[in-house]
Amino acid sequence: MRNFIKVLTIGVSAAAMMAFTPPGGKKPKYIDKANMDAAVKPGENFYLFANGGWLKNNPVPSSKTRWGSFDMLREESSKRMQTLLQEASKKAATNSRMQKIGDFYLSGMDTVAIDQLGYEPIKIDLQRIDAIRNLDDLLQEIAYEKISGTGSPLFGFFLAQDRKNVTQYIPQLTQGGTSLPDRDYYLKNDARSTAIRKAFVDHLEKMFRLIGESEADAIAHAAVVMRIETALAKAQMSRVEMRDPYKTYNKFSVKDFSATTASIDWSKMLQQLKLNGADSLVVTNPSFFKSVDVLLSAVSLQDWKTYLKWGVLDDAAAYLSMPFVKQNFAMTQVLTGQKEITPRWQFVSGIIDGQLGDLLGQLYVDKYFKPEAKTRMMDLVNNLQQTFSDRIRQLDWMSDETKSKALEKLFAFTKKIGYPDKWKDYNSISIDKNDFMGNIHRTSQWAYDDMIARFGKPVDKTRWGMTPPTINAYYNSVNNEIAFPAGILQFPFFDFGADDAVNYGGIGAAIGHEMTHGFDDNGSQYAADGNLKNWWTNDDETKFKAKANLVVEQYNAFTVLDTLHVNGKLTLGENIADLGGLNIAYEAFTKTKQFKEGKSIDGFTPAQRFFLSWAQVWRSNTLPEAQAQLILTDSHSPGMHRANGPIVNMEAWYQAFNIQPGDKMYKAPEQRIRIW
Repeated sequence: MRNFIKVLTIGVSAAAMMAFTPPGGKKPKYIDKANMDAAVKPGENFYLFANGGWLKNNPVPSSKTRWGSFDMLREESSKRMQTLLQEASKKAATNSRMQKIGDFYLSGMDTVAIDQLGYEPIKIDLQRIDAIRNLDDLLQEIAYEKISGTGSPLFGFFLAQDRKNVTQYIPQLTQGGTSLPDRDYYLKNDARSTAIRKAFVDHLEKMFRLIGESEADAIAHAAVVMRIETALAKAQMSRVEMRDPYKTYNKFSVKDFSATTASIDWSKMLQQLKLNGADSLVVTNPSFFKSVDVLLSAVSLQDWKTYLKWGVLDDAAAYLSMPFVKQNFAMTQVLTGQKEITPRWQFVSGIIDGQLGDLLGQLYVDKYFKPEAKTRMMDLVNNLQQTFSDRIRQLDWMSDETKSKALEKLFAFTKKIGYPDKWKDYNSISIDKNDFMGNIHRTSQWAYDDMIARFGKPVDKTRWGMTPPTINAYYNSVNNEIAFPAGILQFPFFDFGADDAVNYGGIGAAIGHEMTHGFDDNGSQYAADGNLKNWWTNDDETKFKAKANLVVEQYNAFTVLDTLHVNGKLTLGENIADLGGLNIAYEAFTKTKQFKEGKSIDGFTPAQRFFLSWAQVWRSNTLPEAQAQLILTDSHSPGMHRANGPIVNMEAWYQAFNIQPGDKMYKAPEQRIRIW
């Protein structure tokens, strides 16, 4: 589902489907004045007004790159997963459901055995690469690494729904082959990018030395990898370009696409990738593959072997002995500023959530799921859906013809809450408590085979794009669905004990956010049936794009770090979703008894509590290095701008906090942006 899914924030596995109770069992203070900064006027910087006290008292822990509401929930949830995994490891011998995750956990936690192995687990891969004799062998190795879970060299390959015929799966090819988080790290010459490239070359050299290479060979091989990856980066499209669903939809017959790459017969390659019977494929960036074709001839076979060895080493480093783990982390430090390695138990728990997520998720739901939360969530979703429909009907810039199509799409949403209706069956996977790397590879192979097995079969819309213990939510455009995994339903998003203002400012805005993704600059190009096709009149589409461009300009103006600004085009979809989601949630909140009665709680009116609840969701301290990376790679704006960006366009916020001309955040009524 790759580029089809739009999420609330960066997805990291964790969480629990229950009202969050901090250590000590105390009920949370939903709007805590101690977390605020009364010295800051709401109209000067609302984010700091709402969160200044918390930000001062909650620095980023040494093993993290940022620390905020999401991270606190993930930390708490990681501990719950750790408990489940430790329990499973004790029952592994007698309980088949526990065996796989329990033994997987034991294998990852046995660092003594892992350290004794050194890089033994990947020697067979390195030897196989050494045996490559020609281009055919090289291409066979590239395919093998993808199907075996040992690497993902040169390009990306996956099977997913055809965006223009969503009832069918189709093989898809995308740009790839680089190690650094974004192509700009290879191409830009600013001081930050130059320093990262220098550190990356040093990292390459040290990693090659760890597999026994001489200093001279390691230096030479590092230069080879850097040269090849830079060439691949030059051929890649930018992240902004990759957001265009039409630009990245290039459908070819397998025969015709093979004619564009003399070095690669894609019919043969697809067979090597275990996909048989495909007559067509979708390519996100055809020119990238033309460049790959040129490189396959221009680069020596020996250099390609060096590149492939690096890919295997890079993929495996975090799972090998401590020297590899430490060197891998040293590069992470350069990129993110993280001071200490993530605790081992947390690292292993995250792997298992990713590899056997439905199995761990079942145990999670059994222990932490509250059925009444699912019922309450469905009520909220339906409430916001109806409110959104009312707002669409009242739009003054959209014609009745387009409104009709928009409403059709809105009411066609599939709603997924909590966990899947049917769980994945991992029975065929062999998990060995003495083989951590083998477990990684076998679960990866299973996932690959599970993906390939979908080809030629009806699309299974019951599948989820996230595991149940994930603190996140998403919209999937090709299925026109919104999904809220179990983990999102806890404070500060949701709590049964909280007043409506808090819940609507938290989970209500999250629901509205995911709904609005169906109508952001990207999602709005997909119709009610999930297909990529235009349902707008020309005039309405022009008006929408003009409004969207105002959002781009607003966020482009936000400074994040020294000379770095928010990338308004990269973050446009998320910013539109925040703006729409908060407006929808607020209007839905105005229908509640609490809003109508207007009684203050702890000195704050219902409207004030709504906006304070919204702002506290986004509080976060982030390391400068991590923030610089996120500006390049993340489609979400930083927390401060997610909190402040939408509200300046909402009259209700101005009224709630008496924001006046002269206040720093004040925007004149005619400057305020309203889309949905």
